[in-house]
Amino acid sequence: MTFTHNHIAQPEEEQAVLTVTELTRRIKQTLEAGFPSVVLQGEISNFKHHSSGHMYFTLKDENAQIGAVLWRSRASTLTFAPQDGMKVVVRGHIGVYEVRGSYQIDVASMRPFGVGDLQIAFERLKQKLAAEGLFDIVHKKPLPEFPERIGVITSPTGAALFDILNILRRRFPAVEVILRPVRVQGDGAAADIVEAIKDFNAYGAIDLMIVGRGGGSLEDLWAFNEEIVARAIYASRIPIVSAVGHEIDFTIADFVADLRAPTPSAAAELVVPDGHALLEIVRKNWYSIHEDMLTALSVRRDRIQNLLHSYSFNKPIDLLRQFSQRIDELDRALTSGAAHLFALRKTRCESLMHRIATLDRRLTLKRGYTIVTRNAATITSSAALHRDDDIEIQFHDGFVRSTVK
Repeated sequence: MTFTHNHIAQPEEEQAVLTVTELTRRIKQTLEAGFPSVVLQGEISNFKHHSSGHMYFTLKDENAQIGAVLWRSRASTLTFAPQDGMKVVVRGHIGVYEVRGSYQIDVASMRPFGVGDLQIAFERLKQKLAAEGLFDIVHKKPLPEFPERIGVITSPTGAALFDILNILRRRFPAVEVILRPVRVQGDGAAADIVEAIKDFNAYGAIDLMIVGRGGGSLEDLWAFNEEIVARAIYASRIPIVSAVGHEIDFTIADFVADLRAPTPSAAAELVVPDGHALLEIVRKNWYSIHEDMLTALSVRRDRIQNLLHSYSFNKPIDLLRQFSQRIDELDRALTSGAAHLFALRKTRCESLMHRIATLDRRLTLKRGYTIVTRNAATITSSAALHRDDDIEIQFHDGFVRSTVK
């Protein structure tokens, strides 16, 4: 870098002596104050993605080049993989790397230049997110059949909003719509969309979201191809319908969303039922229920009439008499059976008592028999007695003690 001084050089002893560091800092202050924000277009060369996460490269055109650095915190938001030879547009500020005394651009954001490069970035991000499973159908959340409140994320002045509102009003006027206005293209649009998705999830009182805008070029729709938007849609707890551009337009948001609508108008058609068709269904159901009720009432009315004319309903006293007579018959049968049973039991008891009486030894003793015992043992034979044995003779009315002689 060459600096020209237009004043006449003074003798060395009359000039202030600067250190290299002091001079470099003065140059740094001058450059950074003079170029606080620049947008450059150029081709990447000498690209290096350091293990620290920072990106270092040279941005050049046919006649000049400038060093560039993209810090890790910003590099993580890129939606494409920078490579040597890729043309890009970067935004940032000019800074000085004091250690080498070189100036460079501190990159704040970077995007591919031209539709061809954008398409390449689109395909690379699509492949990356597909490999991570963000497009898998198992992650798709079902939409509510009858939403009560719908959140819309789009431009407040775009045709997409008016198309959505008109169709919702025509198809299902009972639904409530909450608009979260956002920028849908240009710098900061993707971050604005991400913030809107987070706001609706924090609010929580909506059944689903429609995220989208009207048609446009690939560059116009690029905010919906940003990785941060894709990941915000994937992380949403509330179902999201992507409605970006025309039917032929596809964005990364379409693949991640729970449902892709070909247009904003189609999104409104898909998220709510047709109110007129619902009313017709209600009318048919009401008619069917009404007819079923009339038929049921007629059947029950006939049953009641049959009961009123039946013998059982009109002759209750006769039924009571029949049951009373049956009770009397059962009572007589029970009494007779019980008496017969008691007579049999009495006869059997008397027979048993007579048999028991014949076995009573006191009756035997009354007939003149005696019982001889010795030492409480009954003597059944005379041979069991000996002279001078003391014995006891039992009569029916007492005992006599004796000695054998």
